[in-house]
Amino acid sequence: MGKVVGLGGVFLRARAPKELHQWYHDHLGVPLSEYGQAVFEGPETHGQTVFTFFPQETEYFGSKEQPAMLNFRVDKIDEVLERLGAAGAWIDPKRDDSPYGRFAWFRDPEGNRVELWEPASEDA
Repeated sequence: MGKVVGLGGVFLRARAPKELHQWYHDHLGVPLSEYGQAVFEGPETHGQTVFTFFPQETEYFGSKEQPAMLNFRVDKIDEVLERLGAAGAWIDPKRDDSPYGRFAWFRDPEGNRVELWEPASEDA
């Protein structure tokens, strides 16, 4: 039987798609292809991708109007947060250190709550 073998993409609505993608490229290093999309390839893509559902009433995404939330794996969460703060992004003061790694949240220029995840070291 055929089955899903991974996440093929994440597609979100945006008021200004090109500008928002450029912002993600400039401040998070998200690749920007000639076609205006991000494609993650190479050795830095190791790890796992989680696909799950949250209850309608969750407050985890922030605004009730936000139907989805991105989670980016990062290698140095403190450096990413510093760069985002310098760019004027709202950074949630809450942090979560868990056995899975370190988590933090920010809002992009269109107000979307985004989660950053620095996975726990495989050596730990």
